[in-house]
Amino acid sequence: MNIENVDTDQIIPARFLKATSRDGFGKNLFRDWRYENDDESKPKKDFVLNEPLYKGKILVAAKNFGCGSSREHAAWAIKDYGFDVVVSSFFADIFRNNALNNFLLPVVVSENFLQKIFTAVLFDKSTELEVNLSDQTITILNNTSTLPFAENPMEHFEINNYKKTCLLNGFDDIDYLLNMKQEIETYETQHN
Repeated sequence: MNIENVDTDQIIPARFLKATSRDGFGKNLFRDWRYENDDESKPKKDFVLNEPLYKGKILVAAKNFGCGSSREHAAWAIKDYGFDVVVSSFFADIFRNNALNNFLLPVVVSENFLQKIFTAVLFDKSTELEVNLSDQTITILNNTSTLPFAENPMEHFEINNYKKTCLLNGFDDIDYLLNMKQEIETYETQHN
């Protein structure tokens, strides 16, 4: 989705924020961009999520994704739609934290690498990406030898070690602490 400055109201319009559970937000992801006159029977053919060729667990977005208001519902909608990863060259801080707290991995890449992804998809719409959280790498997997860059370019990305551990183990903040229960009890006993 090569659109810059996508704010949280575009990700999930405010009129859908009435629910308090995380379920059901995915069907309204980019609602105003996906449908004509808010009619689900009239998907806009030129919107990327309506193209059947584009499918998977990784959403690639342009610079400054998740800006605007601090609604956690934006991360809920992306995750509920089926994405596990969002790639951009810049995320708004609040969106990035909301994503991580909802098991949605925001991968920050350089602007140069982001443009390589968009170029690869332009040349070959079946281009795939591989995100390896353990190694903190993202790789463009392509089948086209005519691309203007090296085969399968890769870039490293940064992530807070605590959040990385949580994502790799499926821990929320409470699970993380419960996982350390024995260590905490041992510390408390030794320092009583």
